[in-house]
Amino acid sequence: VIEQIGEQIPLSPADQSVTRRDLMMAGFRTDGAIQLFFGIKVLFCVVMFVFGLMLRTHITDNPVLRIVFVVASTGLGYYAPAFYLESLVKKRHLLLRLGLPDALDMMVVAVEAGLGLDQALQYVSREMAHSHAELSDELGLVGLEMRAGKRRAEALRNLADRTGEPELRKLVAILIQTDRFGTSMGESLRTHSDFMRLKRKQEAEERAGKGGVKLVFP
Repeated sequence: VIEQIGEQIPLSPADQSVTRRDLMMAGFRTDGAIQLFFGIKVLFCVVMFVFGLMLRTHITDNPVLRIVFVVASTGLGYYAPAFYLESLVKKRHLLLRLGLPDALDMMVVAVEAGLGLDQALQYVSREMAHSHAELSDELGLVGLEMRAGKRRAEALRNLADRTGEPELRKLVAILIQTDRFGTSMGESLRTHSDFMRLKRKQEAEERAGKGGVKLVFP
């Protein structure tokens, strides 16, 4: 029913493209995800409108403020799903970023053991299914696309576009360039893995350094 409600909303191609990209980054890839999302927005909007009407008399005696309260409640109901989707995207990006160093180490081992890049991606996807399920799913999709006939570079670019995670974009660029110029895949992956661990350490030190400043005011 919610999906049918969303189908009645007129959407521009630009809105559909942006919403589809955000939904894919959050992990929602079904055909009806866009309609379902906008149906949820309409449903939340109606619920918050009714909620505002019910509470307006208890909030204030000013008729103007009552109208403002109802309008604000309705607007909150409409934009709340978008804020929640944004938080899901950020959370998924963090999970993907945390799983990358381990995935790179396993890819180095697989490549240096004699596997090709395609087989190494499938191996890492299979081995990380429980420890880092999000990254495992994305790497598994790369393998499926290549088996379906897409070129390796195209499948890797789809990975970067599908996730939108900056560190994955860097990894995809490294893999494509290494494959194009025929340089050592294991050495490139090991160097990038060391860089990511160093960057994570520096970010932790930065957060620790900010702790003292943040505690000044409390």
